[in-house]
Amino acid sequence: MADVILPVSASALEEELQRIGVHPGSLPIFRARAAIMPLKLYGVRTPAANILKQELLGGGADCAVHRDCVSGRTEKTDVLLLGTLKAYRELLRKITPMPFFGLPEIAGELRDYLERPGPRTRLAGGRELDYSRVLVMGIVNVTGDSFYAASRTPGAEGAAAAAGRMLDEGADIIDVGAESTRPGARPASLEDELERLIPAIRAIKKRFPYSVVSADTYRAAVARAAIDEGADIINDITGAAAPEMIRLVAGRGVPVVITHMRGVPETMQESPAYDDVVREVFAFLAERGAALAGAGVGREKIIVDPGIGFGKTTGNNLELLRRLNELTGLGYPVLLAASRKTVIGETLGGLEPEERLEGTVALSCQAVMAGAGMVRVHDVKENVRAIRMLEAVR
Repeated sequence: MADVILPVSASALEEELQRIGVHPGSLPIFRARAAIMPLKLYGVRTPAANILKQELLGGGADCAVHRDCVSGRTEKTDVLLLGTLKAYRELLRKITPMPFFGLPEIAGELRDYLERPGPRTRLAGGRELDYSRVLVMGIVNVTGDSFYAASRTPGAEGAAAAAGRMLDEGADIIDVGAESTRPGARPASLEDELERLIPAIRAIKKRFPYSVVSADTYRAAVARAAIDEGADIINDITGAAAPEMIRLVAGRGVPVVITHMRGVPETMQESPAYDDVVREVFAFLAERGAALAGAGVGREKIIVDPGIGFGKTTGNNLELLRRLNELTGLGYPVLLAASRKTVIGETLGGLEPEERLEGTVALSCQAVMAGAGMVRVHDVKENVRAIRMLEAVR
């Protein structure tokens, strides 16, 4: 009889299996049986939902459906699948031959989800970003009106110096922006953005030629000029809404960050409202990813950003942060850009941007726990140290 029952965390599972001395070939089998992966389906026809429940129960798993599903008093229901990887593979085997009630579509979506490769980003020159750890993107603002005054970096040489400091502190990517997108901000002119952004990117790339530089712009003309100066990534807060932007990144093979935003920065905080903010952000990013794919932009060229603070209340932002791991289901690297934003200030009792460092570090740790690919921050050193410490513990 065992002396004690020890709960084993998911992070310690493989180590405990090895301590027991199981055959190495059995490790993938135990991994597939170890953890329930809740998956939600929307608008499933009632007969299909009942079949899913029956087949999952037969395999030792389950799913949650509307209470009127069994009686047939509802035509459709959302379904929460509650199974392990092994259970889902068995479910696929059973429902794939069933040509009715929308089950072929469900089987196809489930298969795509289970077989989707891990997120990766390939730069135009062939280099790949390594998501075995959370990457840190340092913010360089060459504007005079960014919401966090300490981040304002005048001039190209000042931008290069700031980038050098961030690279020394452990930044993986430098994100350079020349237009403030804070709530209420008016857009800069094309000429002003070009005049500020392009010399800064040129100076950074000249001093640090192997650095990975992201150009924070939604204008295709600015993005083109930035790429010509060596920018490796385009960070587009509009979700690559402009057809010219899609054609540009497709033609040049440059990765693009697509962000969820309602409206424009000048008006985006005027009474934002959602029925289910996570579902709506997920759907938007999925649609933009599909639009890019349709234009020839490969999956390895897309990074998604839920758009913390872009047309969302503090409650909306906290919900997105709490359920950030759900956005990884898109299969793209997830970028969390929440550094010193209003959600931190309001949550912690009205703190100004200068007092939001600890809150930012906490959200970077949440990004690690949620499986995000990278964080975008003003304070590289503090966030890098917190992230690497948490990763070491995990």
